[in-house]
Order: sequence, then structure tokens, then C-alpha cells
Amino acid sequence: MPYPDVPVHGDPRDGWGYGSAMTQTSPAVHVIGAGPAGLAAAERLARAGVAATVHEAMPSVARKFLMAGRGGLNLTHSEPLEAFTGRYGEASGTVAGWLERFSPTHLIGWAEGLGQPVFTGSSGRVFPRTMKASPLLRAWLGRLAELGVEVRTRSRWIGRRDGGWVFATPDGERIERPDAVVLALGGASWPRLGSDGGWRERLEAQGVDVAPFRPSNVGFDVNWSEVFAGRFAGQPLKPVALTFGETTVRGEAMVTRYGLEGGAVYALSAPLRDAIGRDGSATLAVDLRPDLSVEALAGRLARPRGKDSAANWLRKAAGLSPAGAGLLREIPGDLPRGADKLARRIKAVRLTLTGVQGLERAISSAGGVRFEAVDDRLMLKAAPGVFVAGEMLDWEAPTGGYLLQASMASGVVAAEGVLDWLARGVRTGS
Repeated sequence: MPYPDVPVHGDPRDGWGYGSAMTQTSPAVHVIGAGPAGLAAAERLARAGVAATVHEAMPSVARKFLMAGRGGLNLTHSEPLEAFTGRYGEASGTVAGWLERFSPTHLIGWAEGLGQPVFTGSSGRVFPRTMKASPLLRAWLGRLAELGVEVRTRSRWIGRRDGGWVFATPDGERIERPDAVVLALGGASWPRLGSDGGWRERLEAQGVDVAPFRPSNVGFDVNWSEVFAGRFAGQPLKPVALTFGETTVRGEAMVTRYGLEGGAVYALSAPLRDAIGRDGSATLAVDLRPDLSVEALAGRLARPRGKDSAANWLRKAAGLSPAGAGLLREIPGDLPRGADKLARRIKAVRLTLTGVQGLERAISSAGGVRFEAVDDRLMLKAAPGVFVAGEMLDWEAPTGGYLLQASMASGVVAAEGVLDWLARGVRTGS
């Protein structure tokens, strides 16, 4: 018989809502993967009264979430939703639907409901006031425990057998037969933290179409001179504006021994990666003084140099850091003569990117289960009752809060897909 409607307690701002809850004969749903997408799915299910169990292969949960929070946990972004959804490229239309269900406003309400007030930085990024992931995660796990969610660590999904889901545990193999499953196993970046993409072959064997993994939010190779790499590796270039094709991004880049990384680079990582894959290299234009016009910069450079060294003069007249001045000298040939030509060089240093760092160094990954392989509820068409969330799906976004926002939103959507599927199954007697 149908499950009766009873209230689900929660703040409507946080996106969990007041939907129908299951009672004594509640179905069991297992969530595989304890990152943000999996935990978000488990919370939504538990709020609806479902008996939710979360499996995590690692000894502790949300390792990548904690690692991402080391430099200040970027929860989401405050920009208008239309611009926000545009950050997801080809997946924008699909992700826009997820954000209707769990928006940046919902995520902020959720964090504050856990006793973690937030603030918006000058860049528009939203952070918890503590700037740390661990207090928020502790509060979240506490809430899940109160809701009755069981979290099993060191429980690795290894396949299907006899109609069940097989897990390797410290006590040996364990077979579970839940009523539905949410897969939230992550993509293939930072494999040492648990998201190694090892699930791909298992799903492909079941007829699920999976796009190859590619690094996203990743650094790029530049053939620096030994002198430049030795002196400036680890130093930032800021503020800069990076241009590739028709797109310009302002922010910060970091010089590394292998090349360049950093937020502004990551924002262009998808087109740069694809261009290098297609053409073998890509040319990136670096504006070292994005706050000045060519004319204003040329005016400063026209002042007498006196006895200053070139580096000191560029620091005083153009406001360049030592790393910025050194970058100018990486371009073959002498510095341009004449204030106007030199200003134009500073405003558009052309760097050739020769390669892409691998998945093990990428913040996130592109590729995964194609959207054509799931329905609007994120249920696998090839495996009814099995839902997919988070970076397992084929989407990507730059850093800045967009990754966490979409991961959690997809977890909510997948959980609600489970609830819809279970309810329909009960009514039809299937």
C-alpha cells in the first residue's frame, strides 16, 4: 500500500523541503560513496524516512572534500544564477535543472543550519566563516547520525552477484540487497583520496555508456628556461588576465617547475586541454597589468629609466613583480624598444602550453556516465533502481564553488529520483 504522507522536519531554505516520508515498512537504500554528492543523497533520503546506508571504501569519509578545504572551503558562488549555470559548459542545461532543486541559496541555508555561518568574499565566492571543512563535516555527520543514516567505512563495492551488491569489508565479503542504490563514487582525479574511476568497467559491462576521463581544473606544461623555473617556481603572477580564444579570465596564476596552474588557469582548463589534445599545443596570452590600458602603461614606461636595472625599472614603472619581469624575458629576443611596444608586450605575453598534467594532479575530472545513459531522475536506463550522482556523471566546472554546488545538487536530485521511483513501484505493485 502507498506510504502515508507525514511531515519531514527541516528549514525550507536549505533545499531539503517537506516531502513525503516513509514509515515502518520503509525501503532500504544504499549510497555508495561518502563524498558530498553521496552524503547529500543520504540526507535527503533520510529526511524522507528512508533507511539510508552509506558505503565508503576509504577508512574515513569525504577525504577529497577535506583536502579541498585546506586553503579555505569554497562552498558556492554568489553570482546571478544565469551566469552561474553558464559555468558548466555543454552541461549547463542539465545542471540548471539540478540547481532549481538545490540552489546556492539552499546550500548557504544548509550550511548555516549546521551552525556554520558563511560570508561572501570580494571575488563573489562563498566560504564558511571558519574557512575550514572539518567543522562543517563533523556537524554534517552528526546530523546524518541523528537522522538514522548508517555510514560504513572500509566497505568497498566490488561488483554484483546473485542479484545482490557485493562489498569487500575487513570482515570479508558482504552481500546487500537494497531496494535502490545511489552511486556517488566520484570521478578519476586525486585517486589516492578514493576517486580512482575504478567503477567504469563494471558499469560499461552492464551496458552503461561512459565517456573517457580527462583532467579538469589542472595545470599545463610550459618549457621554461632552467633559470626561470629555478628562480620563480612557487611564485604567483597576480593580478593577471589570461586570454584563450574569445575568453578572458582575471585572477591569479602560479608558476611551477612544469608550467602554470592556479584559479585563472583552471577557469580555462577545458578549452586549453581540448586544444592541446587536438593540436598538440595552445597559445595563452597573459596580461600582466590588466588594471591599466596600453596607453596608461606606455605613459609610465616613457619616464626616464636612469640607472635602474631592467628588473627594477619594470617594477617601479610598470608595477611588475620579479616573476612578471622574469616572464617577459622568457619570450625569445630582447625586450621591445619603445614604451608603446613594451606596454603591448606586457599586456599580452604569449605563452605556448605544450601539455596537460595528468588526472593524479587534477582537481577534478571530465568524463564519466553520459547524460544519455540516465533519465531525468539520474537513474541508469540500463539498470532500473540504480541512480548516479556527483562527478561520476559527465560534467565539469571551474573552481570557485561550482564543483561542490553541482555535486551536492545532483545528490539531492538522485535521492528524489529514488523516492519517486520507489513510490511509483509501490503504487504499481512492481
